[in-house]
Amino acid sequence: MADTPWLTIVGLGEDGPDGLPSASRAALDRAEIIAGAPRHLALLPDVGAERLVWPVPFADGIAQLLAYRGRRVVMLASGDPFWFGAGSTVVRHLERGEWVALPVAGTFSLAASRLGWALEAVACLGLHAAPLERLRPHLAPRARALVLLRDGAALAALAGWLEGLGFGNTVLHVLERLGGPNERHRSTTAQGFGLSDVAHPVAVGLEVAGPGPVLPCAAGLPDDLFAHDGQITKRPIRALTMSALAPRAGELLWDIGAGAGSIGIEWLLAHPANRAIGFEADPTRAARARDNALALGVDRLQIALGRVPEALAGHPLPDVVFIGGGLSAALLDHLWSVLCPGTRVVANAVTLGSEALLGDAQARRGGTLMRAEISHAAPIGRHMGWRAAWPVMQWSVEI
Repeated sequence: MADTPWLTIVGLGEDGPDGLPSASRAALDRAEIIAGAPRHLALLPDVGAERLVWPVPFADGIAQLLAYRGRRVVMLASGDPFWFGAGSTVVRHLERGEWVALPVAGTFSLAASRLGWALEAVACLGLHAAPLERLRPHLAPRARALVLLRDGAALAALAGWLEGLGFGNTVLHVLERLGGPNERHRSTTAQGFGLSDVAHPVAVGLEVAGPGPVLPCAAGLPDDLFAHDGQITKRPIRALTMSALAPRAGELLWDIGAGAGSIGIEWLLAHPANRAIGFEADPTRAARARDNALALGVDRLQIALGRVPEALAGHPLPDVVFIGGGLSAALLDHLWSVLCPGTRVVANAVTLGSEALLGDAQARRGGTLMRAEISHAAPIGRHMGWRAAWPVMQWSVEI
């Protein structure tokens, strides 16, 4: 580990050096190289250091920065470099003693202070290089969110997307160049959006309104939120299954027989740090699962195309496994040969053959069996009666 940090990551606001604390100013004065985006570099006076214009895409600048290891380098970033900023990307390539960070107030803090919003009660999302759909789980009447966007075109796309979902009444507080002499605030609605001169950097505060469909916070989303061909774990059984899977923050799920992706999607919605890999043999269903995940705001669902158990090879081992399709004795034997002790496994069965497999597996490997029978009221002539769905057997076990 390095004894003295050679890299100082300096958070810079739109007010340039005037808004910097003394430690940041001193780092700039000592620097041999100052790296940053053209917008950041233009805010600085000539301090005599060599300037490195950070390239696009951002990843291309990492090697250039590392080539200066051992010299006195300042990297400029917006506001707080570790809140949807560049800092976390850069330090993955460094040892802890090689760098020090000096943040200033970030855009989220500035935006909340301008709007008078309690920052801890507001969803904060950086969507510079991420799909707008990541905002989807946060769309509910009276909800508030602060979103960072690339430019005015992205803001126009956001307004159109909100209107298309039924949230056209959402108020958009457009906050441009926060913290600098050219700061500007304007408000409009998504359906009335017509701004054509939005200046970068731009943040937008959303006050969500409109009759669009809201994603419930509890497990068991409505089936009609998913595109599917019938190959989907239906809502009541999905709620029971999610309870059995018992997601914990940061865990990885293997969703075997992903179908429409509903289990993997609900797993990811349970916590932003959760990860999921869906295994699906049918290309059409695999593509549909990806589309469903994007539409519901969890584009991080990974889909592996292929048949199990062969398709499982090469993927990181999970904390939890769900088997909704492809159940076989060979699959269970393979899982028990590769999974780590403590891994939780949940399997659902509908057919007599798969039920027999689960009954044998429970006798050999332990765990618990449950059988769920769901009926829905349906017309019988002029009257109403109960129409039973296929019963589902569920096996839950910890390896």
